[in-house]
Amino acid sequence: MIKGTEFAAELEAAGFDFFTGVPCSLVEDVIAALEAHPRLPYVPAVREDVGVGLAAGAWLAGKRPAVLLQNSGLGTSLNALVSLSIMYRLPVLLIVTWRGHEGRDAPEHIQMGQITPRLLDLLTIPHRVAAADRLPDDIAWARAEADRLSQPVALLVPPGVVETGHHGGDGGDAEPAGRGAPRRPADLPAGRALPAPGISRLAALRAALAAVGDAPVVHANGYICRESFSVTDRPRNFYMIGSMGLASAIGLGVSLARPGLPAVVFDGDGNLLMNLGILPMIGGGPLMGRGRPAHFVHVVFDNEVYGSTGDQASPSRHTRLDRLALAAGYESAEAFTTADEIGDAVARALRRPGPSFVLAKVTAEEHEAPRIPYAPEEITHRFRRALGEPDAPGDGRSS
Repeated sequence: MIKGTEFAAELEAAGFDFFTGVPCSLVEDVIAALEAHPRLPYVPAVREDVGVGLAAGAWLAGKRPAVLLQNSGLGTSLNALVSLSIMYRLPVLLIVTWRGHEGRDAPEHIQMGQITPRLLDLLTIPHRVAAADRLPDDIAWARAEADRLSQPVALLVPPGVVETGHHGGDGGDAEPAGRGAPRRPADLPAGRALPAPGISRLAALRAALAAVGDAPVVHANGYICRESFSVTDRPRNFYMIGSMGLASAIGLGVSLARPGLPAVVFDGDGNLLMNLGILPMIGGGPLMGRGRPAHFVHVVFDNEVYGSTGDQASPSRHTRLDRLALAAGYESAEAFTTADEIGDAVARALRRPGPSFVLAKVTAEEHEAPRIPYAPEEITHRFRRALGEPDAPGDGRSS
């Protein structure tokens, strides 16, 4: 067996420099070593697909990410892996613990343990079973394959590869670097009813786009990206086509990978509600006390319906999403109903410390807007180059 600190050191030696995931006891010491590491960030994710989204954003902004997850989490991650990582050709190392290996485990792990390799085959994700005595070779193979194919590659970690129970740190009881007292959310202001929205999402998008300058913007899927494209197309726009709910996770990955760069997310009420756990990840300190994303601006266009599928009611008509963000620890969270207010709010948010949340309450009116004309791989290529990152090794282009 190998110690968690040794596993983390091998990952660092291979160039991996951004880590996220959902815990599993089989790699608890690896996670503890990463949490205590003075340089490598480990961002605890609320769900495995959120970890996949974070890794996507980190890679777009120049990091080499790895996601740690239990094999049960592959089920949670299926759509994100297929319609984000694979479709957009985003390399990531998946470190997948193999619960239910050889039919020995608690009942809930047995069937997933049986089908794990076949599930990875079905996803067309290359995989190898990691072994303690050849771990550097396994990690080197995974990095080379991810680069060659520009897609996820998995290392399966069965029981007995990593020592457990030592928690990976030098002293066992030491706090991770920079961890202090948890930040308490700001006191919530007295509630007030918002005026009825008087502008369409298109008008609100036009105002927000005029205020973002050259900041990168990650767009939620559906009409948000289509209407935004109809207003102005720019290489620093990352348009989501699939993976509903993950725009905020991708934007957070960009922000954490490039902390000095403003990062904006154009989200929808349905998208945010599908991934509501992202709010405390952003507002509560995703680096376990090492700092929140100070230049992160989260703009949510809330029309209270699922517009792309027939205007079914969204729960946001009964919930103040800005108050949820403030309770989750955002530095500021405000709601607006006019174009001038929305544009001014986005401009202010980009000038002051964040994370910031801007709720744009809009009507359910939709406008004819073209589908995004770029292939997903081209969206990746444009966005990454706009951030000053080289082409991926496996995409066939030269810088």
